[in-house]
Amino acid sequence: MAQSFATARFLTVQEVADMLRVSSMTVYRLIKAGDLPAVRVGRSFRVLPADVDAYLASRYTQAG
Repeated sequence: MAQSFATARFLTVQEVADMLRVSSMTVYRLIKAGDLPAVRVGRSFRVLPADVDAYLASRYTQAG
């Protein structure tokens, strides 16, 4: 990873849900399934924007 965790900008589960236009429960399911890497901070999760991009790239399909 190019940047350290101390300087990284993490997203909340709700921010990820808003980006993907899904519910926060869907994001929690992706984290639990191991499809979306996350860091636990206390009782909540935080996700790196690069991990959201990687998840979307892995799910991208060509139409047609």
